[in-house]
Amino acid sequence: MTRQFGNFTASELYCPKCKRAQPVREKLLLILPSGELHEFLCTGCGSSLAKRTSSGPTADPPPTPSPRPAAGRRRTLRLR
Repeated sequence: MTRQFGNFTASELYCPKCKRAQPVREKLLLILPSGELHEFLCTGCGSSLAKRTSSGPTADPPPTPSPRPAAGRRRTLRLR
C-alpha cells in the first residue's frame, strides 16, 4: 500500500473559550532529540488548544565558528 498523505497541520481548532472553531497559529516550543514539540494557539484569545510532536528530521545545527588565533599573538602580512 502506498502512502497518499504526508503530515497534516491544523488550520482551525475548536476553542472552548471562544465557543467556536477558530484559526490557529503553530508555535515551536522545544527541539528534542526525538523531534520537535509544537503548540497550537487560538488567534482569537491566544489560549493553547493543542500540542503535537513531529518526529521528522530536525533542522541541522548551526555551524561552529572557526577557531580564532590566540589573543596575544597577531599575524602580520608582509607585502612585497
